[in-house]
Parts: sequence; C-alpha cells; structure tokens
Amino acid sequence: MTASTASVPDPRTGLPIGPEVASHAARRPERTTLAGRYVTLAPLDPERHAAELFAETHGEGEGAMWQYLGDGPFADLSAFTASLRAKAASADPLFFAILDAASGRALGYQTLMRIDAPNRVVEVGNIVYGRSLQRTPGATEAQYLFARHVFDDLGYRRYEWKCNACNAPSQRAARRFGFSYEGLFRQHMIVKGRNRDTAWFSMLDHEWPARRAAFEAWLNPDNFDADGRQRRSLSDFAGAPLT
Repeated sequence: MTASTASVPDPRTGLPIGPEVASHAARRPERTTLAGRYVTLAPLDPERHAAELFAETHGEGEGAMWQYLGDGPFADLSAFTASLRAKAASADPLFFAILDAASGRALGYQTLMRIDAPNRVVEVGNIVYGRSLQRTPGATEAQYLFARHVFDDLGYRRYEWKCNACNAPSQRAARRFGFSYEGLFRQHMIVKGRNRDTAWFSMLDHEWPARRAAFEAWLNPDNFDADGRQRRSLSDFAGAPLT
C-alpha cells in the first residue's frame, strides 16, 4: 500500500495538517559490514585502505574526480591518510570503504550523513568512486547496499541525495538510482571558495520496494553478458525513467 502524504483536516480546528505517522525513532547507523555480490561496504580503516584509495583517486584525471567534493585532491599519501583518519573518527558523516568482494581491495568510499533518527531521515553523501569502480556493477551495488540497509535494517522513511547543481553526472546518477528530484537550494553552500547551488533528491520508504526489486533484477548475474555488459538497464527494470 502506498503511503499518503496528502493533507487532512485537523478535527479540532479544521485546518489542513499532515497525516499521522508512527513517531518512533529509526536506528542510528553503526560501523558494520554490508556484504554484496560485487562489493563489500566496511568501516573505513585508514591504515588498511589509504594506499589503495590514494592510488585509485589520484594521478591522471584527479582534478575532475574531486571537483565537486568538499576536499581533495591531496598532495601526497601522507596528507590523504591524515584526512582519512579524521573521516574514520567521525560518526556523522559515517564513512564506509567500498571493497572489491573478490580481492578485498579498497576502491572508494561513501557515507551516511545528516543522520536524523527521530524524524527517520538520512542522506548518502561524500561519494568517491575510484577508477576501478566507476561504471561497474559494484558501483551500483554499493548504492543498493546502502539503501537496503537504510530502509530494511534501520527503518528510515526518507533517504536523501544532494549534490552541486553543476554536477550533471551526480544528478543523472541520483535519478538512475531511483531518487526523485525535489528542487534547487540556491546559494546553499560555499565549497572551495565557490558558490554551490544544491540539487535535492529523495527516496521514500513506500517507494523502496519497487526500487529494491529493480536493483536486484539489474544486479542479477544473468543481466550481464560474457563481457560484463548489461543486457537491460536499471531504468528498464524500474518500468520507466525515474525523475
């Protein structure tokens, strides 16, 4: 059954109000491991992951990779490791390394952030995909594992994606992963000395079952040919392009 967000009249005043919802808090995310077929999400460990992540995210093309992030690129491995140590100590954002399921090699990281357990709202952000992870099934599975954890394990009702409005690839990714565009927050932030207008997207708990089915169908090994190319797109399984 689809949850309603339409207003209803207050029986005492007759004025419109939102429908009643359960007021319990969601569980706060913890440092845990989320295992998938292609990747595993694990608590970020600077001593284990820094060298692999530095190799994946620095060198040729590093400027574009870090363009819309709040930090980076870093001058050297030492500076990068120091940054990862601060990240690993944070509870919000809560950082997870994205590991290749077969080799255990660290390929990127992402976070759960702006954690609002009383209102059951959480955001995915600080997404860094290394060269070996980009445009692979593991990149999509990393998002699936987070969404499944947020809705099925932790009980959130709203899952957010926000990005720089200039970041067209991030906006396309949000739509592909099943987030709906909600609007533009103008002059929202100053990042690296530049204005950031922020595009907001969300996915709601009653939308998740259909999104989950699409993810799982797309990630099935039968959806890929012998060369690893997809047979059907994620939007195909969703039934229509997501906006």
